[in-house]
Amino acid sequence: MNYSYPFKGLGVALVTPFSKDGKIDYDSLHSIVENLIAGGVDHLCVLGTTAETPTLSDAERLQVIKSVAAQVNGRIPIMVGCSSNCTATVVDQIKNYQLDGVDAILSAVPFYNKPSQEGIYCHFAEIAKASAKPIILYNVPGRAGVNMTAQTTLRIAREFKNVIGIKEASGNMEQVREIIAGAPDGFHVIIGDDSLAMEAIRCGASGVISVIGNAIPKRFGELIHATMQERYAEAEQIQKQLSPLYGLMFREGSPCGVKALMSSRGQLENVMRLPLVPVSDALNREIIKGFEGIEG
Repeated sequence: MNYSYPFKGLGVALVTPFSKDGKIDYDSLHSIVENLIAGGVDHLCVLGTTAETPTLSDAERLQVIKSVAAQVNGRIPIMVGCSSNCTATVVDQIKNYQLDGVDAILSAVPFYNKPSQEGIYCHFAEIAKASAKPIILYNVPGRAGVNMTAQTTLRIAREFKNVIGIKEASGNMEQVREIIAGAPDGFHVIIGDDSLAMEAIRCGASGVISVIGNAIPKRFGELIHATMQERYAEAEQIQKQLSPLYGLMFREGSPCGVKALMSSRGQLENVMRLPLVPVSDALNREIIKGFEGIEG
């Protein structure tokens, strides 16, 4: 089977808004999704790390997928996160989640267990064999505790045709370049670090899955699309404006930073589920000041 690849340009790792009582705020979720589509986002990642997915129950995860897929209704592609440090759990999610309207599965390197490269390969081999949907790998060693090497990524990509890409969030541009250089036909690299998006796209990455794009899809989208269209002088001007601000989003945890920014703009309540908490007052003031005048 030939698998198309729809995840180019600006993707956003969708936040999960909560009301003050801690429940999912579906009205705000609906508004955020519409704002992202209106802002020119090319695709969405639902139930990624930024969604605080580990704190959501299975019932909540299923409802979020159903709600977002129905609302988007095919207007832009959607990938859904299915990750666990238990391979059988991911396989069970893929087989039993209602995935109508979903274009691909995003699955992270198992966290906490710290498997070997062979263990990582075997984990994704089982997922690829179980999935009727295309798979996008997710390498995030800062959270998983282990890095999936370029060699392992390319081994999986060559052996399983339904593995169509990787979200690379290692922060290691040498590794990103190695994957791009060795990628088989139909396999794409998506960068997972906002600050590296311009550089990665210039090296051949197909786009980004962004955190900051939740709050400023138009402005960050201008950077991504200018880079993809080789309007580098324009992209560099935007990058210069945003470079001092990327770190604010992650200084006290993510999505704490971007939720503080979105809250200041009336898009959601500044509520996280434990163990995450809102950013400090000092950082909140710095975020609000830093983004003054930057259009959403």
